Amino acid sequence: MAVHGHPHRYRGFRFPSLSKAGTATASADATTAAATATRAYVFAGLRLLTGFVFLWAFLDKTFGFGYATPSGKGWIDGGSPTKGFLSGVAVGPMESTFHDWAGAAWANWLFMLGLGGIGLALIAGIGLRLAAVAGTAMMALMWIAEWPPARHLSDGSASMSTNPFADYHLVYAVVLIALAAAGAGATWGLGRAWARLPFVSRNRWLL
Repeated sequence: MAVHGHPHRYRGFRFPSLSKAGTATASADATTAAATATRAYVFAGLRLLTGFVFLWAFLDKTFGFGYATPSGKGWIDGGSPTKGFLSGVAVGPMESTFHDWAGAAWANWLFMLGLGGIGLALIAGIGLRLAAVAGTAMMALMWIAEWPPARHLSDGSASMSTNPFADYHLVYAVVLIALAAAGAGATWGLGRAWARLPFVSRNRWLL
């Protein structure tokens, strides 16, 4: 009986298709670029919105537009931007200290310069590191003034705190730090032009 061998197909080594590899690489690069651009726009939008929060607070307290500050009670009319808030502090380890600071000229100036400076820096996209430091310090003091960990105020009434630690002051502080770390001023802002200035290039903390 004759035995017939079955021919075997030759399965040799084949180089990967350069065209397919190139297409995959280009596609991956395009995806990465799109994700980077999207992230930049998201941070830029967050920067502008946060900047408007600070800048509007400055303008309202200065001119009394009738939102948080009644008309005729603005800083320009002789009102105090800090007296109402600080004199109303009723809880926390710095309660009496804040009462002493309430309405003081130096406290008014520091608070308003902080609000206006942070707001302008965020809107323009410059000095985000300074804005993050100043904003974090401001938010920390305001967090202490409201003292979320306390369930009751100093007079024994309920504090109405909704969280024992986190509140919007901490959220704003983290947002400011994130914007500075991400260099969010380069998109929809003057961040790139600001970074090229000689005195900023020599002093990177001004970015």
